[in-house]
Amino acid sequence: MSSYFWERSYPPGVRWEVEVPHKPVHALIDEAAQRWPKQPFLDFLDKKLSYGDVHDLVDRAAQGFRRLGVKPGGKVALFLPNTPHYVIAFFGILKAGGVVVNMSPLDAERELAFKLNDSGAEIVVTLDLAVLYPRMAKLLSGTKLKTIVVGGVQDFLPFPKNLLFPLARRKNIATVPDDARHVRFKSLLANDGRGEAHRVADPRSEICVLQYTGGTTGEPKGAMLTHYNLVAAVTQMHSFFGQGEQPLVANHERVMGVLPLFHIYALTVVMLLSMVGGSSIVLHPRFELDAVLRDLHKKRPTMLPGVPTMYTAILNHPKLKEYDLSSLKFCNSGGAPLPPEVQQRFQELTGCKLLEGWGMTETSPAGTGTPPHRSAKPGSCGVPLPGIVIEFVDVADGSKLLPYGETGEICLRGPNVMQGYWQRPDATASTLANGRLHTGDIGYMDADGYLFIVDRKKDMILSGGYNVYPRNIEDAIYQHPAVSEVTVIGVPDEYRGQSAKAFIKLRSGEKPFNLDELRGFLADKLGKHELPAELEIRDELPKTVVGKLSKKELVEEEMRKRQRASA
Repeated sequence: MSSYFWERSYPPGVRWEVEVPHKPVHALIDEAAQRWPKQPFLDFLDKKLSYGDVHDLVDRAAQGFRRLGVKPGGKVALFLPNTPHYVIAFFGILKAGGVVVNMSPLDAERELAFKLNDSGAEIVVTLDLAVLYPRMAKLLSGTKLKTIVVGGVQDFLPFPKNLLFPLARRKNIATVPDDARHVRFKSLLANDGRGEAHRVADPRSEICVLQYTGGTTGEPKGAMLTHYNLVAAVTQMHSFFGQGEQPLVANHERVMGVLPLFHIYALTVVMLLSMVGGSSIVLHPRFELDAVLRDLHKKRPTMLPGVPTMYTAILNHPKLKEYDLSSLKFCNSGGAPLPPEVQQRFQELTGCKLLEGWGMTETSPAGTGTPPHRSAKPGSCGVPLPGIVIEFVDVADGSKLLPYGETGEICLRGPNVMQGYWQRPDATASTLANGRLHTGDIGYMDADGYLFIVDRKKDMILSGGYNVYPRNIEDAIYQHPAVSEVTVIGVPDEYRGQSAKAFIKLRSGEKPFNLDELRGFLADKLGKHELPAELEIRDELPKTVVGKLSKKELVEEEMRKRQRASA
């Protein structure tokens, strides 16, 4: 039996020790369908699918993937927004023995191509939307991609929306060839689903998801998340919030699913955690404020996992008082630091606690959670979840363990920690060192076990819950013929938390350009969330003594500028 001092802050009846079931991730859908076959699972634009319905479709998808040649360990990419296609394909791939490669619709083409080639994915599942399919069609040459499985939003719309959608949105739907390299999602499902599900011999070692994460240097890295990692993360979260003497999360909750399922936060907290308690997901393709408020008012969800920008948008809606949000009993914020004033205003408005947590792609993403029975500590993201140990090491000497209370690099141990980075032994060795995951974040823990993150070792920008990497932006800007030097830093953004600001030195004789012109140039090179929000043209940029461009001076300047403006 192990005991840690932060256990004193746990909800009544919750213990640090947690037993992680030795089972594959796809067992979650099997068990849920067996326990609650008629219980609503997905509510997508008023089309309702029960756990039994989804289970049947998953088995059919698994058989379809096997017929497409998916074998144990085969990589299949998902390039999808939040639709039933994602849930069905995700579990279908796992039941066929494949590995899910999550890809973001926000990614630029070059990043999509890199992830396809790096992962080795030969099949991708997407929709026939004009904003999605053509981008994948381009990658049928120049990558390892061989087959595109194409669904339509109308596949899972109720009558008569399923008939009206293709007519009303004709301009938004791409033309898809009828050839051997394209398979319709409905055709994938056109079987009896009776094939035998893949048996996972060792959930601890078998990868089920490649979840790409970036860095300030180099290309994106695929975090290898095993079946055990994801089952552990769900178990840890459920132990903390759904068990004990006064569980905050019970069976059959109604979860507002607006966070993108391709992101590790929503994949675990929205999709997988819902299945443990037979909860229903009100699934939205993306975050559209008016639509979300209408469903909060009409469909009465009890849980809203989100990011700070979502809560800020809700609070700033001009007609907010017309919506009844009283059904909410548990709201969680992650992905970026939660401003205390947003937390307080939201809680006053709804009477629902807005609890902050922290985690990483590499931790599946379990990390910390705020105890619901206690008052939140401003600036803290809570205490370590059951089964997780957080430690601190010296920033300069990563092997030197620091006493609790001292500030250092945050390290984490637990069954939810990734196996490593796909085909990146050097990055794996430096991140998983001395038996710990080194996060690159700097922080400390108080006497109650609450974690405070005070700085970031990396230059990563957290914008609206997404990781934005200055190096990617700089590389894209350097393609502009007028640019001589560029440095990108994160600056405070009232809505997104942070956004990117570009400092540019022009080539001799080149004419200056404005922010709109720069964003236009970058439109096909970066995702929308990566585009700079501010631009400053300078004669010179700060450098170190060896001539390397330096960000430190620019960060300090921006801080002083904003302090003066605030004063």
